[in-house]
Amino acid sequence: MRLSKIGLVATIALWLALVAFGNLTDYGSNLVFVQHVLAMDSIFPDAAIHYRAIHAPLLQHAAYVLIIAAEALAAVLCGAGAWRMWRARRAPATAFRCAGQLAVAGLGVGVLLWLGGFMAIGGEWFGMWMSTQWNGLGSAFRFVVVLLLALVWLGQRDDELGD
Repeated sequence: MRLSKIGLVATIALWLALVAFGNLTDYGSNLVFVQHVLAMDSIFPDAAIHYRAIHAPLLQHAAYVLIIAAEALAAVLCGAGAWRMWRARRAPATAFRCAGQLAVAGLGVGVLLWLGGFMAIGGEWFGMWMSTQWNGLGSAFRFVVVLLLALVWLGQRDDELGD
């Protein structure tokens, strides 16, 4: 059970690190996505929420940098958590559970980003759900489900070793 928790968190750390790395090394590709969502240029033309749009490139870049920073932070916390859990894999259950707190923090940052940032703010405040081309709700939902399931799995108690 402990090895599966460690493997899950390490794999999620890798996944999130690759997401952040991809956004850093191919900055322009997903910047375009963020710009369109914030500009609200592809939502229903008669939607009454167009006043919420952000057209300032500086603010669009700042939002994207914040997204990348949150992705990287989640990856680092999950990676550090997996390492701590690995080191505590033979420790008493309480110590192993405590070793996973960084992983829980990393998964929490990820949930805040994809549920709070993409689904709530992007999807609802900026009306991303109205866009057929710039709708990232499906991807955000996939992230949230995986991260929440990982949190649930990490929260499962394991017995002392040898019992």
